[in-house]
Amino acid sequence: MFYSNGNYEAFARPRKPAGVDGKTAWFVGAGLASMSGAAFLIRDGQMSGEKITILEELKLPGGALDGIKEPKKGFVIRGGREMENHFECLWDLYRSIPSIEIDGASVLDEFYWLNKDDPNYSLQRATVKRGQDAHTDGLFTLNDKAQKEITKIFLATREEMENKRIDEVFSKDFLDSNFWMYWRTMFAFEEWHSALEMKLYLHRFVHHIGGLPDFSALKFTKYNQYESLVLPLYRWLLDQGVTFKFDTTVTDVDFDLSAKRKQATRIHWVSEGVAGGVDLGPDDLVLMTIGSLTENSDEGDQHTPAKLNEGPAPAWDLWRRIAAKDKAFGHPDVFAGDISRTKWESATVTTLDQRIPEYIQKICKRDPFSGKVVTGGIVTVKDSSWLMSWTVNRQPHFKQQPKDQIVVWVYSLFVDKPGDYVKKPMQDCNGEEITQEWLYHMGVPEADIPELAADAAKCVPCMMPYVTAFFMPRKAGDRPDVVPEGSVNFAFIGQFAETTRDCIFTTEYSVRTGMEAAYQLLDIERGVPEVFNSTYDVRTLLTAVTRLRDGDPIDIPGPEFLRRKLISKLDRTEIGELMAEYGLIGDKK
Repeated sequence: MFYSNGNYEAFARPRKPAGVDGKTAWFVGAGLASMSGAAFLIRDGQMSGEKITILEELKLPGGALDGIKEPKKGFVIRGGREMENHFECLWDLYRSIPSIEIDGASVLDEFYWLNKDDPNYSLQRATVKRGQDAHTDGLFTLNDKAQKEITKIFLATREEMENKRIDEVFSKDFLDSNFWMYWRTMFAFEEWHSALEMKLYLHRFVHHIGGLPDFSALKFTKYNQYESLVLPLYRWLLDQGVTFKFDTTVTDVDFDLSAKRKQATRIHWVSEGVAGGVDLGPDDLVLMTIGSLTENSDEGDQHTPAKLNEGPAPAWDLWRRIAAKDKAFGHPDVFAGDISRTKWESATVTTLDQRIPEYIQKICKRDPFSGKVVTGGIVTVKDSSWLMSWTVNRQPHFKQQPKDQIVVWVYSLFVDKPGDYVKKPMQDCNGEEITQEWLYHMGVPEADIPELAADAAKCVPCMMPYVTAFFMPRKAGDRPDVVPEGSVNFAFIGQFAETTRDCIFTTEYSVRTGMEAAYQLLDIERGVPEVFNSTYDVRTLLTAVTRLRDGDPIDIPGPEFLRRKLISKLDRTEIGELMAEYGLIGDKK
């Protein structure tokens, strides 16, 4: 396998790999990593879909990419996915998957046209004092010390950031800035999370620094992630003959391990309560999703809090059994060993009449029933004890959603702190109480809050014990390589497999691991698209520096005549032109 960029590799079609007709493929998990891996085996590896089986613990595909209507509870979305132009592997996949919305179009076509016609941006990123504009005004408010800290992290080696927490490398100056508020609420970072992941995110999305304050960097699907992303891919895979075996929990994988050669030899599972499995030869490929951010999720309802499930976790227990067999297979408890550091809670609120949407419109400054961008991303309640954020995507968010209802997603980073209205931690609240806290921070008169929360909305809370597990401080080797050295027939995929330069908690990462696994195991001759190289683009870096300084030019010390003389010399060079163009030199504000 090799990385590539440019049209030469992007548009080339690989030839059929040798021996592919004699191979089968088994996938553990039916999340995006597995489904994309299967698609690449079929499209680029020219493997028959009838030779591919996907084993899934749940009763439907998609993993963390969910969106469903529970008959007795209401609409449920555990989380949302933010996307951007340079998810190279994701868009490489979806250019080949037919849209189920538009005849003759791909999912990529549909997504591209939607975001061209209705570009995303926020008109109010944060609120304070019960729905009033926090007036972050697009500023990062990084003082000189904070700017130096973020530059130091950016320039540090990966090794220097291993096993370090964010609050070990950033001071209070940085943690009190608007930048950190934008960042942590957008990506769900806590101060005790990995400084290494923070560094990787900075490199991966440096081209979007300017879009952080108003989310203009982001793009969203038309509907929830299940209906817009999972369902088209699922239907295409079924059309290709792929077998999905639901209600099937993989409990272990056997290996024949030697110094230079490693082979998976058997998959063990329990399917619909019956133990079973399959023996594997060197031509039987197995691609395993390890770990799970939504494992043991528990849903409450309008009158019942969600529970924190700290019991047996099949996806994590499977990785623990596998990891015990070889040091190259990773260290799952680095990520899943402290639920108090990896949990948070979200809630899906469905409004039932016109009363609550009036308050939504007052904050987002758009008609939530327009069918177009509403909040444009999360609205963070800056002075919330829970550090609550909420968002309304394009409506309807579900195809079966009534036209007079709005689906809202709410989440909090501090789930164990008492609220400002409810006076209880979010993790102890039922749906009605979570709605009350949300309405309070939207500025609903206190006298109206109980009635609106009870009669004008329905809320489903969801507690997720492992949702930020991949952000825990780590070092090299804690996540196994996608294809470990010596493997002849197996790969690890998903958010806890290790690949080059990309960062986790994205749809792109899942697809990239699936693509790399398929290309390596079949020796597909086409290159995997490299991670977008904005971190090496001097124009992007200059733009980022200017934005991080809130547009303030660099202060060149010394007497004014020397400063002007230096600038005049720079003006006659390419460097000077670039610095002037991107606002790094010029008159101070």
